[in-house]
Amino acid sequence: MNTQTKLRIHNITPEAALKLGSEAWVLKKREEQRLKAAQMKFLRPLLGITKLDKEKNQCIRLKTGAQNIVNEIKQYQKMWLQHVQRMDTNRLPKQAPQYKPKGRRNIGRQRKRWRDQLHLEDQRTGNTPNPSGT
Repeated sequence: MNTQTKLRIHNITPEAALKLGSEAWVLKKREEQRLKAAQMKFLRPLLGITKLDKEKNQCIRLKTGAQNIVNEIKQYQKMWLQHVQRMDTNRLPKQAPQYKPKGRRNIGRQRKRWRDQLHLEDQRTGNTPNPSGT
């Protein structure tokens, strides 16, 4: 099987499996590292490269034409946010980012929320969309 066919199969199955449900993920640094490692684990055998060859990940991505999986997921999340903002107000995905539970939070550091992650990413890139959709 040639490399182009292998890349098509990779784009259909493993990459799709890595992205499944990613529109609502809150990615931490450790999870980003694991996703990158999983992507490389799929791409290296396509080119017949082992870790002993000491090829850089960036070179492997250039040879295969693959993008960084974390960047693809973040781009997918932005597209999902835009899709949610276009929805009618009575749809559940549109109402979910605005939901504020009643009661008290647990003691300790607050968990990072999806809208917090989007806000931080937008500050880094210079964009300022509102995740609540209002």
